[in-house]
Amino acid sequence: MRARRALCLLLAGAVAGAAPALAQGQARAKQPLRMLVVLPPGSTSDTVARVIAERLSDGVGQPVLVDNKPGASGRIAVEALRHSAPDGRTLLFAPVAVTVMVPLVFRDPGFDPVKDLVPVGQVTTFGYAFAVAPGHPARSLAAFVAWAKAHPAQATFGTPGAGSVPHFLGTMIAQAARIELLHVPYKGTAQVEVDVMGGRIAASVSALADVLELHRAGRLRILAVSGAQRSPLLPAVPTFREQGYPAVEAVGWHGVYAPVGTPQATVDRLSDAFARTVQAPAVREKLLALGIEPTGTTPEALAQVMAADIARWRGIVAASGFKAE
Repeated sequence: MRARRALCLLLAGAVAGAAPALAQGQARAKQPLRMLVVLPPGSTSDTVARVIAERLSDGVGQPVLVDNKPGASGRIAVEALRHSAPDGRTLLFAPVAVTVMVPLVFRDPGFDPVKDLVPVGQVTTFGYAFAVAPGHPARSLAAFVAWAKAHPAQATFGTPGAGSVPHFLGTMIAQAARIELLHVPYKGTAQVEVDVMGGRIAASVSALADVLELHRAGRLRILAVSGAQRSPLLPAVPTFREQGYPAVEAVGWHGVYAPVGTPQATVDRLSDAFARTVQAPAVREKLLALGIEPTGTTPEALAQVMAADIARWRGIVAASGFKAE
């Protein structure tokens, strides 16, 4: 009897001792996962991040907060990630422009995407579009090229920023068509399209998601898309390749990254959660409606995409001679 009582006291003590540790573990599990977004609220990247975050909380078992840190071409958000604890509770949600283009175009980007970021997975892909105002005389890419040759002083194109994928896609169009196109960089997409519609610039090169609804509403006319195949959302709009420019092709994407030092098991768990989230029917439907293709890949696959894009765009950037300060 005495031995049994001693055993009960010992077990009670063990349970009491384990309770605080268990409570701490549960508290940690319920702390929010913070997703750093490099663009401001209302941007396409922000919208995509929020669509994913809404469902992701079920997959990771904790709240997911979108934390917008725009500015400095994404470098503010990258720096915030680099100073975060590698515990899987802070992640970076960034488009290809930040993790591929910024290190190529800035003389001192302040980070190395291969050394300073841990890939979690690619979550989406998207195409780009070349658009003009509905009143522009060109109703095809060939017609625009002919118009640009006849009106060189008016042949301009706007993009969301210098050193972006749309910037270099525009230079590729000009080179392939052997025309002069003056690049007009903006800070963001909205004003680009306003100025195209107002006739202040001749054309725009933007992410398809940023101009899709304007095209559908008849406020812009998309002449070409940048993918290897036509967008299922715009089956009547041909690709650059179909219109005689096979070298003019580009695919954008969003990737998720963790801080250096994050345990591989944590990275793999998060990668799986993101993949399952973006392929959930409700999430997939919302993303496709935006002109965004959900993917959901492994960390290794994202690393391979990054390496391939860095190698491809490095040559294009170097040939252009462009360097941001």
